[in-house]
Amino acid sequence: MIQSSSTAPGAAQDGPLPRQTRHYSIGELAKMFEVTTRTIRFYEQEGLLAPERRGQTRIYNEKDRVRLKLTLRGKRLGFSLAEIREVVMMYDAMPDGNRRQLQRLLEILANKRANLERQLEDIRLMQLDIDDVERRALDVLASLGDQPD
Repeated sequence: MIQSSSTAPGAAQDGPLPRQTRHYSIGELAKMFEVTTRTIRFYEQEGLLAPERRGQTRIYNEKDRVRLKLTLRGKRLGFSLAEIREVVMMYDAMPDGNRRQLQRLLEILANKRANLERQLEDIRLMQLDIDDVERRALDVLASLGDQPD
């Protein structure tokens, strides 16, 4: 992990220790979240992450780490990139959440739940259709008896 502090090295310190600012390389984030560096670069390209650049090197801060965590969680929940972007932008505006942010998140979750319930019903109906076709095929096969193919 790359770390930097808010005071210059060797400077006299009065009071508490300087606050450490965490920085991460792309490889560290990839390992931490078990994704490829290509995935992280994709989310960067989509505007969900904005690392600092030092030459060709990307330096990610704590905000980028949290944004990546939110993005990956949104992906697991089936959110679209637009929905993920909306939630991430709301997080940036109010990291501790606010009523509007939480209500919007609940709306998105309710829509996801309704879609899953429709998909489950579609699957159940498809299974019934498969059962019906299978039963008919077995009946026809049984009526053919031992006739040669």
